[in-house]
Amino acid sequence: MPIAWIAIVVGVLFVLAYRIYGRQVAARFALDDSRITPAEKHNDGFDFVPTRKSMLLAQHFASIAAAGPVVGPIVAALAFGWGPTLLWILLGCTFIGACHDFCALVASVRHDARSITELARLYLGDWGYRLSLLFIWMCLVYVVIAFTDVTAQQFLAREEWGGSIHDIGGGVATSSFLYLGLSVLMGIATTRWKIPLGIATAIFFPLLIAIVVVGQEIPIVFPVANPALAWSLVILAYCAIASMLPMWLLLQPRGYLGGYFLYLVLAVGLLGLIFGGFRVEYPAFTGFFSPRGDSLYPFLFITVACGACSGFHGLVCSGTTSKQLGKESHARLVGYGGMLLEGVVAVMALSTVMLWAPGSPVLSKSPSEIYATGIAHFAHAVLGLDLRWGLTFGMLAFATFVYDTLDVATRLGRYLVDELLARKGSARGHWMGTLGTLTIPLLYVVFAPNLEMGGKQVPLWSVIWPLFGSSNQLLAALTLLLTSVWVHQLGARKAWVLVPALFMLVTSTLALTLQIVGAARQLSVAFSLPALLNALIAAALLTLSGLFGVTCWRRLRVSPVPA
Repeated sequence: MPIAWIAIVVGVLFVLAYRIYGRQVAARFALDDSRITPAEKHNDGFDFVPTRKSMLLAQHFASIAAAGPVVGPIVAALAFGWGPTLLWILLGCTFIGACHDFCALVASVRHDARSITELARLYLGDWGYRLSLLFIWMCLVYVVIAFTDVTAQQFLAREEWGGSIHDIGGGVATSSFLYLGLSVLMGIATTRWKIPLGIATAIFFPLLIAIVVVGQEIPIVFPVANPALAWSLVILAYCAIASMLPMWLLLQPRGYLGGYFLYLVLAVGLLGLIFGGFRVEYPAFTGFFSPRGDSLYPFLFITVACGACSGFHGLVCSGTTSKQLGKESHARLVGYGGMLLEGVVAVMALSTVMLWAPGSPVLSKSPSEIYATGIAHFAHAVLGLDLRWGLTFGMLAFATFVYDTLDVATRLGRYLVDELLARKGSARGHWMGTLGTLTIPLLYVVFAPNLEMGGKQVPLWSVIWPLFGSSNQLLAALTLLLTSVWVHQLGARKAWVLVPALFMLVTSTLALTLQIVGAARQLSVAFSLPALLNALIAAALLTLSGLFGVTCWRRLRVSPVPA
């Protein structure tokens, strides 16, 4: 079967989803541009900044499109086949993921840019607030741990060309730091020097493309015994600094440039899918159980994770994006449309598996290498780009996905600590929140850089990915439950948001339970620190989510009081 057929059908379905179901969802909230948004009301040039719709979409897309929609679909397809993976991406994005993001964004905007935890306190009381704070805190910690390790491993990648080994990962690292420098310059140019956005884009975007080549000429290589640890420390230090900088100086221009770079990757990928003449080689269905013994339900859903629905998106929507929304009508494009764009990213990643027949050496590589190899072939097919530079292009795209999310997660963690300690506006409170958020990830990367699973050493991210996926999907369920309480209090119909919430809640709860059982079996044979930690954290997440769910259910049984 030609992959082009699948790409065209997916594109049509997502457009219809945005125009039909997205419009229906938006109509339920009667978006009104006459309402003053929090960005306009509290414009301080630091956290609250009214932002152009196109720039905000790019920045929001770059913030939410991390490793999840790339790694998840690839791992799921290898385990169960591309058929069920594609079906869940389409249905999950349209009816759950995009609705989740849109609802979280609108709810925050309508409540003066309050975060998910502040909304929990408003509708569920102090008990619900504390439960949500603890749960979200744990989820953010795992986001930072997983993505820090993924990025560090990416910067160590090596490839052979012309009979010699090249530090392609080190070149991508160089390009990444040059990209951050360009972002700061663009922020200064558009804000301080008042250069029009169009002119700034015409200047800085070509420079971003140029650094793909420049980076490979001057790769960064750490001459130390443990370069992965060194890179992890550098990345965490960057997160600490970036989370404290004003939005206009780094986060907005970086997200804008990164968003357009990812648009370019999508364009090249789609052109390659449609006009490259590729055919589907991988099986659509490989069985109800993966090679490691995981069942299709529920593990397909928590493995795809961000590619169909992500609780992390709700934190971005209510933590940073709601503080930048200039008009309420922009919420549909940014919230609902942003998630559909992530669905396109997920399908693109899935297609990089579909290119290869079972047993291909490419499929034995890491998800990031599978993805970059696929992008390289797409670029070669439509642009004639040498596979070496196509591979570099794909790896920088993957690094951009991951890198852009790390400092956003850290900033969100700072917001949560600010709320808890009532230190909003305090520089000391900001630093306490930032350092507190990064302490646990620091301990992980220092004391558990290499873990054993099944008798062999594996990277840290692969050990905690199932737990990350489960907690992420469970966070989405809890956010949808909270939204259901809000919609209920408005006296409106809530089934359209409550049913997806219950589906995600049951699926994620079952996945966590099975992981606890699996960890217990492993511990009964031999002690394993990762297994013990995963079991304890999974149990804690289950407990917190159960208490949160009961609190929401009690509020849903109370007669609505329209606001």
